[in-house]
Order: sequence, then C-alpha cells, then structure tokens
Amino acid sequence: MSTTLSLRGVAFSALFAALVVVFGYVSIPLGFTPVPITLQTLAVLLAGGLLGPRYGFFSIIIVVVLTAVGFPLLQGKGGLAVMLGPTGGYVIMWPFAAFIIGLLVRKVKGNAWLQRLSVFLIMCLGSFLLYVTGVLWLAHVTGLTLPQATVAGMYPYIPGDLIKGAAATAIVLSLRQMFPPERLTGHGYETVRRRTHTMEE
Repeated sequence: MSTTLSLRGVAFSALFAALVVVFGYVSIPLGFTPVPITLQTLAVLLAGGLLGPRYGFFSIIIVVVLTAVGFPLLQGKGGLAVMLGPTGGYVIMWPFAAFIIGLLVRKVKGNAWLQRLSVFLIMCLGSFLLYVTGVLWLAHVTGLTLPQATVAGMYPYIPGDLIKGAAATAIVLSLRQMFPPERLTGHGYETVRRRTHTMEE
C-alpha cells in the first residue's frame, strides 16, 4: 500500500472536512446538557464509509487539528477551549470512528440485505465509539457521575444516531458501487477496475 497521499484523495478529504463544518451549523441545543444535537456525526459516518479508513481518518483529523489551533470550525467556535470543553471527548474520537468504519465497511460482502444490515451495524458501532470518550470526558469536565453523564451525553442521542446510521447506510451503499473509495481517493482504482473487467470477461 502506498504511503503517499494522492491529490484526488486530499481533495475529497477536504470536501468531507468541509461537510463536517457545514453540518455543524445544523445544531439543536438541549437545555439539560451542554451537548447539542448536530448532523456532524453523519458526516463522520459518511467519510469513513465512502473514503475508506485512511482518507476517512485524514478528512476528519483535518477538522480536529484546525479546530484545536483556533479555526472556528465547530458551530463557529475553535481553539483548545472547545477541544477541552464538554464536547471535546466526542470530537477527539471522530477520526478514529471514521477509520474503523472505513476499515469494516470495505470488508462487507453478501447479498443486498446482508450488506444493508452489516453496514448499518458498523455505522451504529462508529456512533457508539464516540460515547466511549465523549461520556467519560463529559463527566470529567462537568463533575457529573458516570451514570449522570451517560444520561446527559448518550441516551437522548441514541434515536438520532439510529436515524443517521440508517441514512449513512443508504447513502454509502447507493454510492460506493459507482464511487468506491479507490476511485474517490485515486489509490488502487486502476487495479480494481482491471480486476472487475477481467471477472466480467
């Protein structure tokens, strides 16, 4: 596997990074918790599912790093104060969730129903990973107990995560046959295309 980044891959990574930023402006604050409902998780799921592990990670780490150094990319806010705030634990896990999603989705095989179920479960796993660090950091920053932080930072968001997981599954499965990660990133596309033509012959 090449260790270099392709120009096409970087371009699409930047596109998905921008998608994370734009989706952040779709935000619904909840009065009882500092964690708002946003569409950013959907962008993370799509980055992993469509770009694959390497560029999925790269696209999201761009947002995390630029936010940390001060660019106002998360609901118009940036800087270490954002990363160390109540939602920082979720944000820091975004690129790793995208990586794991990309790693698992590319292994999905089987009939259409099995693929839908497998990808949906992978998307749900990716969303759940955000809570591992998110809830723990929320408890640390706010002084809540772990059960309290779970109520404030996880339970209210599960229905939305299921909806976003279903949406991401539909989008990824509908696009990845025409636009596989190899085609979007420029890595290995010619090899995949030659292999496909050989199989068809």
